[in-house]
Amino acid sequence: MMSTNLIPTGNSSNDVYFQSLRNQMVEEQIRKRGIHDARVLEAMSAVPREEFVPIGSREQAYCDWALPIGWEQTISQPYTVAFMVEALGLRGDEKVLEIGTGSGYGAAVLSRLAAHVHTVERIRELADMARERLQRLHYGNVTVHFADGSRGLPEFAPYDAMISTAAASSLPPPLVAQLAPGGRIVIPIGGFTGQTMSRFTKTGGDLVQENLGLFAFVPLIGEYGQRPASFP
Repeated sequence: MMSTNLIPTGNSSNDVYFQSLRNQMVEEQIRKRGIHDARVLEAMSAVPREEFVPIGSREQAYCDWALPIGWEQTISQPYTVAFMVEALGLRGDEKVLEIGTGSGYGAAVLSRLAAHVHTVERIRELADMARERLQRLHYGNVTVHFADGSRGLPEFAPYDAMISTAAASSLPPPLVAQLAPGGRIVIPIGGFTGQTMSRFTKTGGDLVQENLGLFAFVPLIGEYGQRPASFP
């Protein structure tokens, strides 16, 4: 299995090199595809994606595809991250719940756009690695939890916004219960062959659903996911 340990570059020439790749990624893969929220573009330009991929994959960190991070998980394509984050419509004062921490990259991007991010990961090793990485890189407004993300995180609810990096067959009821009035959930909904990215907005006692297009994600695993899993 490939190593998933990550180390800082610690080299100014490397920093300049990766920043140039980051700027090119934002222009070619994100802005030109219709992402125009200035705060999202700034966040994508600021977060060092190379720190969130395996060392052997750093040269591919800014390529236009997902990358494996171990444990049969991936770091999402940059455009997908930007698309989902923009769909949340964050202003900067929100408390956000992310389901599926992975390497911690999405949480790092969200941390630059919200007041606080709670992120939940079902694989303990990934949760521990993401926690260490985010602390080392000084993302102080992110809290990593090892738990079943399909249950949400009721002890810190309500949330102004939620985002899921795994696909559910239907919207998990706990997420609806933990969403604040006016809050938004961005989550892929569908089976194993493809899903529809959906945005749910809580308006009064109702949920308004919007179809944001077709995507492909790994399934949400947990009590309210597509496959069950055991958690403490």
